[in-house]
Amino acid sequence: MATTPAGTARVPYASRSSAQVAEFFAPQRTPSTALPDSETFLRNLTVGVLEVFAGVREVDQLARWLTEDAYRKLLTRANLATRARSARGVAAKRPVHAIMSVHESSPADGIIEAVVIVRGPARTRALAVRIEGMDGRWRATSLALL
Repeated sequence: MATTPAGTARVPYASRSSAQVAEFFAPQRTPSTALPDSETFLRNLTVGVLEVFAGVREVDQLARWLTEDAYRKLLTRANLATRARSARGVAAKRPVHAIMSVHESSPADGIIEAVVIVRGPARTRALAVRIEGMDGRWRATSLALL
């Protein structure tokens, strides 16, 4: 039978509040200094989002880079794009885009709001993204393809 070392007290599970347990297991904020390069992340995320809309990548492949809310919105929009392609009888094909620039702004430590300008064959688009440092990596909390 295991014993606790002298001078330490074990806190029984029942005495912990559910708020403390939820806070312990919730995503933990990470400061900017402990995170990888944000521009590389934004470029890769942009390519992935454009491929999802083109129908050549599954939304599930981007799940680790997105929060739950951003994932649901991207999934909904991808389903609409799939239905639109199906109604027109257009097959999914890999998009050819060039990332022109990445503009970043940091309203707080560990948070970046960015706009990625992308040139495609027909038009130039912008992806507005908010990324936050969570659990030692960047995760997108909001996406808007303009």
